[in-house]
Amino acid sequence: MPFTRINSKLVEARIVPGQRMFSQRGAMLAYRGAVSFTPSITGGQGGVMGMIGRRVTNEATPLMTVEGDGTVLFGHGGHHIHSVDLTGETLYVEADRLLAFDGSLVQGTMFMGSQGGVMGVIRGQATGQGLFTTTLQGKGSVAVMAHGGVFELHVTPGRPVHVDPQAYVAHRGDLQNKLVTAIGWREMVGRGSGEAFQLELSGQGTVYVQASEEKL
Repeated sequence: MPFTRINSKLVEARIVPGQRMFSQRGAMLAYRGAVSFTPSITGGQGGVMGMIGRRVTNEATPLMTVEGDGTVLFGHGGHHIHSVDLTGETLYVEADRLLAFDGSLVQGTMFMGSQGGVMGVIRGQATGQGLFTTTLQGKGSVAVMAHGGVFELHVTPGRPVHVDPQAYVAHRGDLQNKLVTAIGWREMVGRGSGEAFQLELSGQGTVYVQASEEKL
């Protein structure tokens, strides 16, 4: 069920009988038709164990199950919305960036600290998101939120991309990530702390970055 863009901060989803969607609680702005909204315990296809894992890792965002026959308008907090269509691959996304996604997608978590050892731990502290990232895998659509809009950066072998950790939204593809230290120009002229850390992503894939460093 792909999302239809109404404007930069509003998307519409078609809900059909026999299929369901999950959304962040409070994301529904309006709907037409016979549509129901119920709290989701497991939060997707991950099952009870997946839900427990997300609670333990603090990578759980309260979700609603959306079912019925009609259309729903989604938005949240005036944030810009970007939709991603998956064709079987995995999307890695910060939990608080999720707005809504197809119920056909399998949701889980990945321990980001496993990529980079101690630096992975530092990444969790720098981003404020923790060491775990939500994963969505399969065929379906995902709507994510961001400050100031989202732009895509393509990563190719031998040409890694460096992203401010606070600007990172999501990524997909065969990418490895690690946090690297950097000295910004402000240190050189003594005018500030600069960008102490950068998130380096290498391999083959796409990184989704928000146009602002503000947290949601």
